[in-house]
Amino acid sequence: MTLDQIVPVLQLSIGPVILISGAGLVLLSVTNRYGRVIDRSRSLAEALRSVSAGETERFRSQILILIRRARLLRMAIAFISASLLLAAVLIIALFLVALLNLHAVYLIIILFTACMISLILGLVVFIVDVNVSLSALKLEVDVKRDSSPS
Repeated sequence: MTLDQIVPVLQLSIGPVILISGAGLVLLSVTNRYGRVIDRSRSLAEALRSVSAGETERFRSQILILIRRARLLRMAIAFISASLLLAAVLIIALFLVALLNLHAVYLIIILFTACMISLILGLVVFIVDVNVSLSALKLEVDVKRDSSPS
């Protein structure tokens, strides 16, 4: 294989490489949110041990929301990580198809489609988490509004 033959393969690989970079940044954002959810859950669980019986239900409902968010974020991390893995496999498949002069168009289509579907699912789950996080905020703001002197 000559350099003239491999340059188009390298050009084809740029797309998945950019995808890896972008999805990696999304993954970083999701894992940061996941870490914050875990930290907040631990602090609420610690606070739950020392609150009065009247506030126990409020803390438990917030912890339940955080558990739901942690599950959603873990699912988003799994989908986005799978997308990154599929993009890396796609790059390798592009090189092998070009290097070995294989006719594996359907393999490339399947890998690319699976990569995009996985990324889309991860992003949808991430958006669901953002919406669920608003319910925790509303719960906290409503409690503070109810407890303020009139």
